[in-house]
Amino acid sequence: MPHIQAISLSKSYSGKSALADFSFEAGDSELIGILGANGAGKSTLIKLLAGVIEPDSGNAILNGHSIRQDRRTAQAQIGYLPESPSGFDDITVYEFLSFSANAHGIYGREIIPAISKICEELDLDDVKYMKLSNLSKGWRQRAWLGQALVHNPSLLFLDEPTDGFDPIQKIAIRQHIKFIAKGRTILMSTHILEEAEAICDQIMIMKSGRLVEYGDTSSFLDKHGRLEQSMIAFAT
Repeated sequence: MPHIQAISLSKSYSGKSALADFSFEAGDSELIGILGANGAGKSTLIKLLAGVIEPDSGNAILNGHSIRQDRRTAQAQIGYLPESPSGFDDITVYEFLSFSANAHGIYGREIIPAISKICEELDLDDVKYMKLSNLSKGWRQRAWLGQALVHNPSLLFLDEPTDGFDPIQKIAIRQHIKFIAKGRTILMSTHILEEAEAICDQIMIMKSGRLVEYGDTSSFLDKHGRLEQSMIAFAT
């Protein structure tokens, strides 16, 4: 059984279609890059799958649970990093990770090792007692990635995960995403083609709210190992 099934998902805003009859399946341990121009529907797709917004029609099944009929159980399967996340400025990174852990049913003695693991993996130890408002954009993004991982989800939805990072941080986070993909299914939207080339197993290209191409990353690469020509051909 696929870990993620999107079944004819559609969503409109003020009468304008953002996603139209969108269907795909994803299996185990796949890191899928979602590519497309601004307004292609990448963030809308991730929000629908994460249960942040409801589709006008269609459904999504996450590890066998419907995001419409069994939303809470379906959402328990996932970690979600929204695009340009904000909020929780007045609490520390440790408090933020604790809050997220509690929200996913982790309490008591289980919290300390869960947070320690994430802080070590994302190099958050030096800032874990700092308020989010006092962090740079890159470090806030890292803390938000931590909240998506603290409960060790089998499905991970990342919307522009390296947004705000400097070049060195981008490299480190890409390597970490590749590492945590083992045993997980990850959907990652990105506008950075080099990022998709470097770490994605499969590529999904969107245009005007529709899926136009979906397959192994290697099938989209030119002789120089680049995605640029495929993006020009399919997404413009």
